[in-house]
Amino acid sequence: MRKLFGSVRARATLGASLVVALALVAAGAAVLLSLRANLVDQADARADSAARKVASQLVADRPYADLDLPDDEDEPVQVVDDEGRLVAAGDDLEKISGTGVDAVKPVPASRAPEHADAESGERGEKAEKGDKGEKGEKDESGDDSADVGEVDDETRFTNGSATVDGETSDFRFAAVEVSTGSRGDLTVYAGGSLSSEQSAVSTALTSMLIGFPLLLAVVAGVTWLVTRRALRPVAAITAEMSAITASEDLARRVPEPDTHDEIARLARTTNETLTALQTSVERQRRFVADASHELRSPIASLRTQLEVGAAHPELLDVDGAVEDTVRLQGLAADLLLLARLDAGEKPGGARADLAAFVREEISQRTRDHVDVHTDLKSVEVAGSRGQLARVLGNLLDNAQRHARSRVTVTTRTDGAWAVLEVADDGSGVPVSERERIFERFVRLDDARTRDEGGAGLGLAIARDVAVRHGGTLVVREAPSGGALFELRLPSPQSSAD
Repeated sequence: MRKLFGSVRARATLGASLVVALALVAAGAAVLLSLRANLVDQADARADSAARKVASQLVADRPYADLDLPDDEDEPVQVVDDEGRLVAAGDDLEKISGTGVDAVKPVPASRAPEHADAESGERGEKAEKGDKGEKGEKDESGDDSADVGEVDDETRFTNGSATVDGETSDFRFAAVEVSTGSRGDLTVYAGGSLSSEQSAVSTALTSMLIGFPLLLAVVAGVTWLVTRRALRPVAAITAEMSAITASEDLARRVPEPDTHDEIARLARTTNETLTALQTSVERQRRFVADASHELRSPIASLRTQLEVGAAHPELLDVDGAVEDTVRLQGLAADLLLLARLDAGEKPGGARADLAAFVREEISQRTRDHVDVHTDLKSVEVAGSRGQLARVLGNLLDNAQRHARSRVTVTTRTDGAWAVLEVADDGSGVPVSERERIFERFVRLDDARTRDEGGAGLGLAIARDVAVRHGGTLVVREAPSGGALFELRLPSPQSSAD
């Protein structure tokens, strides 16, 4: 199970199914509630209509026995007086609840107010005839008109059940108040059946219980197929990366899908990473090969001299042996520094004055045919003092090696940058070679030989140190026609900001 849901495809399918399931449950609940509310409103309307039809007959002073009550089993009716007695009801009503009156048979006519009114009318018939003239005068004058009934505009609704003609159902009961002149206040209860509501809700619920799982299955299947198709390039990339790892062939590339989505960008980024890795590995291989070649020459020369000296002491070239040893020591130091730089050694945060560096470096150099002129302004930089001193020394070595008679060193500020410039009056560097000379073990054919120059690591070290200090090192033409190397480093103030 854990392995199954470790798949992106499985997680996407599960997530989509859960979201759709929640949406379907919410939508289904809303539909059911809306349907039930609508059908209940319809039952309320039917119950209210039936109650008001009976109420209008009561207002017309129709006797209880002559009331036109609905004989439909879907509309049970009760008429209750102000003392809570059932005075009229449907013929087939057998049981009822929810109206507050459980009686289903009206009280006998002898106990009803209507019967009492009839008896009092007979006893007073004579008196009424005797006073006919007086009463007629009152009627004609309109001073004592007969009372008129009234139906209340407000309807109360309750839930209940009723058994009509052997069938028991749930109902919504409408209660309508009626005021009559002769029979006092009455309440009419009429029911609207909820059978249609219950049937419709049950049908809808059954349809949802059957349809929702089918819909979820369709959504899960479509999501599974879509994600499988979408992730097919990822499987191809994975397979190719596994093959590259097994074969160690960094020249191979993963397939890039002909799309513009995230997977295509992943494939392009992977290929860019492989290209950078291939370049780095090839550079490292060249570096090892060149280092081995550069080390082999002084070691072989030194060994030859020592072997000759051991066999013939009078032929030992001490000066040559010392020169080869010094060259070998310098090459080893350069290789060690490059290894530390490649390993990501941090430059540190010590502050130093570039002008002071220049003065110290020039003071330690022996005078030769090249004059060193300076135009120094105090410029503070932050970083590794040893690495920055190595950069300055390498630039001065390169300038003195190629200058005819003059080297100029200047320090200045340029906005947020500290600038060191080393210029010579030599033949300069061709434009096409101005980036190549910063590669490791690169020497220009016309001026850089093993006898006159170094191993081709000085400028490469200088640029690597500059980059790791957040700066730049470039070469361009000097005013005198030679080469001008410009080192730019961020000032400590700008770094702090």
